[in-house]
Amino acid sequence: MDRSSSSKSRDASIPPGVGSSPVHLEGHLDLTAGQATDRGLRAANEDCMGLRIPEGPTRTLKGVAAVIADGVSSAEAGREAAEVCVQSFLSDYYGTPDSWTVKHSAQVVLTALNRWLYAKSHGTHEAHRGYVSTFSAVVFKSRTAHLFHVGDTRIHRLRGDRIELLTRDHSTRISDRDCYLARAMGMDAHLEVDYQEIEILPGDCFISTTDGIHDWIGTEEIAETVQEGLASGQPFEEICAAVAGRAKRAGSDDNLTCQLVRIDAVEPAETDELVRALTRLPFPPPLTVGDRIDGYRIERELHASPRSQIHLVVDEETAQRFVMKTPSVNFEDDPAYIERFVMESWIGRRIDHPAVVRIVDGPRPPRFLYHLMEEVEGETLGEWRAARETVEIRDVVELVEQIAGGLRAFERMEMVHQDLKPDNVLVDREGRARILDFGSCWVAGIHEIAVSIERDVALGTASYSAPETRWGETAGVRSDLFSLGTLAYELLTGQLPYGEAIESCRAPKDFERLEYVPSHHWNPMIPIWIDGALRKAVSLRAGRRYETFSEFIYDLKNPNPRFLRGENRPWIERNPTRFWRIVAAVLLVLELGTLWLWLG
Repeated sequence: MDRSSSSKSRDASIPPGVGSSPVHLEGHLDLTAGQATDRGLRAANEDCMGLRIPEGPTRTLKGVAAVIADGVSSAEAGREAAEVCVQSFLSDYYGTPDSWTVKHSAQVVLTALNRWLYAKSHGTHEAHRGYVSTFSAVVFKSRTAHLFHVGDTRIHRLRGDRIELLTRDHSTRISDRDCYLARAMGMDAHLEVDYQEIEILPGDCFISTTDGIHDWIGTEEIAETVQEGLASGQPFEEICAAVAGRAKRAGSDDNLTCQLVRIDAVEPAETDELVRALTRLPFPPPLTVGDRIDGYRIERELHASPRSQIHLVVDEETAQRFVMKTPSVNFEDDPAYIERFVMESWIGRRIDHPAVVRIVDGPRPPRFLYHLMEEVEGETLGEWRAARETVEIRDVVELVEQIAGGLRAFERMEMVHQDLKPDNVLVDREGRARILDFGSCWVAGIHEIAVSIERDVALGTASYSAPETRWGETAGVRSDLFSLGTLAYELLTGQLPYGEAIESCRAPKDFERLEYVPSHHWNPMIPIWIDGALRKAVSLRAGRRYETFSEFIYDLKNPNPRFLRGENRPWIERNPTRFWRIVAAVLLVLELGTLWLWLG
């Protein structure tokens, strides 16, 4: 047997403190894993395998990864390709942002890896050597197993006495023993990876094998060998070696590799445990000008609401000025509120863009719950608009373009701001827009982690939030696009695109009664093509909005021929809801008339 290993331990390669996360998210994902490989009758072993079992925040945010690869024997560099696949995935996956989903993180890594392998095999001095390998990986995060697969390696799940093959071979068989791969890493410039999510339960066993095993023994034989080993308490690497040995005795003439991962426990942190973690730091006492907290002196109050207070503070040691945001004591017993407040600083530290206000770390560990922001001298976007009787369209478009740039920074981190409104955008002394307040942000990677508290569904401000957010859904970029379009409309007209009625809408049927008011109804100086861009951005149906911020900004700056038709468009395009209502009403009248004539 060439290599084997078993592990329940932490990943020693990750130093403590790196990639720290909110401790309240840390639940219990315990597992035991082992692996073994044998070159069999071959002169060299072209299989490769790898496990990464981190502890603490990294396990919570990125999960545990098990990877297996089989270098294609007909490719001269198959062995190197398999090793690169395993080693690079286990390294690069954990280097992706912890706000990304498992799927997005893995696909970015695999796409880059495939391009590198393909380039090595085509158009370089090593083009005569084929860098081609199969690849299968399982990432366990919270309550879910995320499977990534290309080629003819396999992943099975053993639950109780039932074993199930979770992957399908990407190969074409031409005889009992001969088949050709249709898909593999490095085979084609375009990579298509099978992906699926599977709920995991305690006791589940995930078994990954190369074709040197599953081409020679069936799934039931694999399950039988694993069950016997588990029942006798064998170390996991010995169980994997036993599976390989059984295939070898069955006549396998290929490399043989097996991985085994058993889920021992999977559950989010208990509610009491979670609340203790969230309330580790107490709420600050009520603060007034001149008060001191953690070495900061309160200079003045900038904003106060029932949910939070914002003060300008000065560090008494360095004389540096910061903006301090503190939670409201009204929510001391609300875990969902405290979680959002904690997450706000976590999110802010991961966004670095000129159009986003920076969250900063203070020089001393905090003794109370608050966070510090850079000081931005200026006014809110609402104050900026109120101070002007009229605004130039080009000035509004410039500000909207800057805000869109900041929202792209959230998009790159797989985040949705969800509370874009005039009070959450600052305009500094140089006229530059800065987004603030991340308390309503939706983070894709965090959304994958199960928690034991009930989170608020509808966040954000009703007048500016996309309809789908009212019932707890998000359309990603398109949700923030609705808010940005509403903001642009209001800056240009002083009104909301659907009026005040949107604030009372809760269910999908409520939004069907809303009607868009053309922006040039309020401001005749707005060109029809700009109104067309605004109308599309604030469409009540997410699928009809722009797909990207760039498209919206381009149409605000360049006349779109489609919008130049303006009111000459067919009525069904301008107001499809009203059109079909009237059609339905006419048909109903005709049906009733026909019925009356027939009865008469």
